[in-house]
Amino acid sequence: MKEEMDKQEQGQSSDETMPNGDGQSLGEREALIQQLKEAESKVIEYKDGWARTQADFQNFRKRVERDNETFKASTKGDILKKVLPVLDDLERALQNRPADDAWANGIELVARKFQNILDMEGVKRIEAKGVAFDPNFHEAISHEPSAEVESGHVIDVVQNGYVIGERVIRPALVRVAQ
Repeated sequence: MKEEMDKQEQGQSSDETMPNGDGQSLGEREALIQQLKEAESKVIEYKDGWARTQADFQNFRKRVERDNETFKASTKGDILKKVLPVLDDLERALQNRPADDAWANGIELVARKFQNILDMEGVKRIEAKGVAFDPNFHEAISHEPSAEVESGHVIDVVQNGYVIGERVIRPALVRVAQ
């Protein structure tokens, strides 16, 4: 019996130091489990960092695209603003043209083509005659008494104004009724 007890005691103490089925002691196994937990927490941390970086990159890309579109619209507006005086001159020439003149018909054709190009680019003329004065779209060059037009409304347009979308390229120069 004493031998059996000695064998059991040896069995218990040898389990703690003896390698289990894979050739590892209990202490080594616990250390490996701890390393595995640490590695798993690092994986979660790295995965979260990667997801944040992906989201930041997507936001950056969208912001760059939006900035590029804004820049393109601004540049287009600036270029068209420089070209609009040519259209104004063509329209003035057509207002004072002689009747049935071949060259006047040619100028009219050029003015129509120019206006079509502006339409294709999204440029719209600001309608001003007879409407209430709006400082966002109109620039008053005079205030005059008028019996036909009520006070605060546009009597006449001296120079047409234009917009692209919501952006005013050039406000309309107008005469306003007092």
